[in-house]
Amino acid sequence: MAASLTREQVRAVDQRAIETLGLPGLVLMENAGRQGADVVCALLRKKNIPRGPRCAARVAIVAGAGNNGGDGFVIARHLSLRGVAVAAYLVSPAEAISGDARVNLDAWRALGGEIHEAATLTEEQRAGCFCEADLIVDAVGGTGITGPLRPALARAVEQINQAAAAGVAVVAVDCPTGLNCDTGTPAGVCVRADVTVTFVARKVGFDVPASEAYTGNVIVADIGIPAEF
Repeated sequence: MAASLTREQVRAVDQRAIETLGLPGLVLMENAGRQGADVVCALLRKKNIPRGPRCAARVAIVAGAGNNGGDGFVIARHLSLRGVAVAAYLVSPAEAISGDARVNLDAWRALGGEIHEAATLTEEQRAGCFCEADLIVDAVGGTGITGPLRPALARAVEQINQAAAAGVAVVAVDCPTGLNCDTGTPAGVCVRADVTVTFVARKVGFDVPASEAYTGNVIVADIGIPAEF
């Protein structure tokens, strides 16, 4: 098993892949999102939630403005192609999303994907949408979180956890939002996931026993680059 890596070590691996292997960030994001979709589908099967046009599973993608959100939009696209009913909820305004994440948001929109800006929904509407889903994908903050969450993100996390407490499955992308991936501890409210699909390697914070309460089962997904090179 590959050694666990810190936030900065994983970023360095990504940068070397771009500079040395010539792999654009969009390729890495696509690989990550496809792997994430595989994990979501496996959890839907495990929970006996059907997929297909007659009785589609319902998945809510809760996305932030960074690359973690971009991974979420890729997941949304691949799930939709597999017969899953998907809705994306943007914690940040759409105009704040840029770069590779924006490319994948636009692709999701071009496919006719359902998109909601969380700020336009009442607290009750958003809580209802999350609780009515069969599974929530946490693509809000990822490994970039180091301190307490901003109020809008904290509210989204609280509502994800409320839905989870009501029985909705949760998959975190790379790292549960609110968890410091280097220390394995949150600075405040934090997503409690059933499964965390993380990329390149485990994060060092996941080796802290208390982190399992937030990560759930950790799956390391291959995105086409080695953890060390």
